[in-house]
Amino acid sequence: MKVSIYSRKEMETLISRDEIENTAIISFYDPIGCRRRYLEDYAPIDFSDKSDRVMQIAIHDLDLEALSDFGLSVEAYFPEADTLAEFIYKAKEDGLDIICQCEYGQSRSAGCAAAILQHFFKNGIDVFADYRYYPNQLVYHKVFDALEKFKGILKTNGNPPQKNM
Repeated sequence: MKVSIYSRKEMETLISRDEIENTAIISFYDPIGCRRRYLEDYAPIDFSDKSDRVMQIAIHDLDLEALSDFGLSVEAYFPEADTLAEFIYKAKEDGLDIICQCEYGQSRSAGCAAAILQHFFKNGIDVFADYRYYPNQLVYHKVFDALEKFKGILKTNGNPPQKNM
């Protein structure tokens, strides 16, 4: 399983070239209330007819100190994390690569990719060490914790996760 990080612009280029094969996509986009959402033409990327393995998540790119400015707590931020963990495990089980994409390909997508890499391969630190990225730590911890929780559920149910590919 290869895990990649893309910006919106890079993702749109892949889509236009029909270069998405054997891939699950996690696409973070700005929710209503974010300044980009006020632009008339802003919308989540349209993946229709390109991939049937897409999870799109509207989430603010926030750090811990800014949560209260949006009326959020750590617990309330990113409620889709558990569903995302199941999506990631299913993609891995099906032998798919994963693309994590956000607006600039630096923060939310990097945090998600780092969590996936840390959970499965213990090398998520490589994303934090790469000067191109500024991984969102809230996204990282929410995804990592959800993956760990899902792994525990699989073990409890007698269905251990598959070995690393």
